[in-house]
Order: sequence, then C-alpha cells, then structure tokens
Amino acid sequence: MPSAIVFDLFGVIALPQKPEAKRRIEQIAGVRPDVLWDAYWALRKPYDAGQASAEYWEAVGDRMGARFAPDTIDALIEADLASWTDADPAMVSLVGDLADGGHRLGLLSNIISDLVPVFEKKHGEWLAHFSALTYSCSIGVAKPDHRAFEIAAERLGVTPADCMFIDDTEANVLAAREVGMRAEVFRSAEQVRALVTLS
Repeated sequence: MPSAIVFDLFGVIALPQKPEAKRRIEQIAGVRPDVLWDAYWALRKPYDAGQASAEYWEAVGDRMGARFAPDTIDALIEADLASWTDADPAMVSLVGDLADGGHRLGLLSNIISDLVPVFEKKHGEWLAHFSALTYSCSIGVAKPDHRAFEIAAERLGVTPADCMFIDDTEANVLAAREVGMRAEVFRSAEQVRALVTLS
C-alpha cells in the first residue's frame, strides 16, 4: 500500500463551476461566452502559478480586445472566486474516513493565490485532515510540471513512488506516473475507496 494518498482539489474534492456561477462571470465581463472562456483558460497557467488576480483579468481583457474598468475587474475576481468554493460531500466524507483510518493525506492543487484563504476559511475543518497542502500559487509551478509532484511528495516526507495520486485530468495523471507515482484518473468516491482497499 502507498505510504501517502495525494489528491487533486478541483474536479475531485471540490466541485467544478456551476452553470449559474459561470453565467454571472459572463454577465460581468459583457462579452461572448465562447470568447471569454477561451481567454479564461488559455491564460490560467500563470495565474495558477502566482500571478496577481488583477493582472490576470487585464490579460484576459487584452486577449479579447476588451479593457475592463477597475470596478469590473474587482467584480470578476469576486465572482470567479465564489465559483470555485463548493465541495463534494461524498469526497469530504471519504477524506475523513481515510484520515480516521490512519492514511497520510496530501493535497496538490492548481489554485490561484486569492482563492486559498477563501477556500480554507470555508473548508478548514476537513482540510485539517491533510498532512500537507501543496498549492501551485505558493510553489511557483503548476501541474503537470513534474516539479509540482516532487514537491508534494517532499512535503509529505515520502518519495513519489510512495504516493498514490488522484486527479480528474489525464495529463496530470500521466505526469505523476512519469515521476514514479501510482496515479489514477478520478471517477467517483466509490472508485477511490476501491483503489485504497485493493492497494
């Protein structure tokens, strides 16, 4: 059995953006949704690695040929942060069960700096089950960069080969395997329970 289980956050424990939250961002931006989301995701990697929120939204506007006023940027930041704060109760329950069962848990998340305190304030109770919280914005690299996985293992006091990694993105799973982790694409809480039981 691996010495540690490392989880991705968004798309695994935290829920993806809800349609109504995305519509709120679209309304504030005032541009075509397809153009907005293309720019939003195309420019996300530097943001995940520590770029300031205002700089990110200015870059999104530039890519779309739009110039957001400062109050619009503030509103976009607020709406975007709010869109990433829901968690899956089934996964939260699983995290508690794994911790109670003596498993060493780590988190490795591509997450923006401003979201960390918001998310930790809302979900601090179950985040306390993790021995190490490794955030891309704090370490300056984002998955699938190999260094992100190595740092996550280091912070848990184990080697990558001692880790099982769970992520909803195949590219991240493949990168984790390349550094020696056992890694699986996330499907459900039941899948993870089975993986831990069978490992």
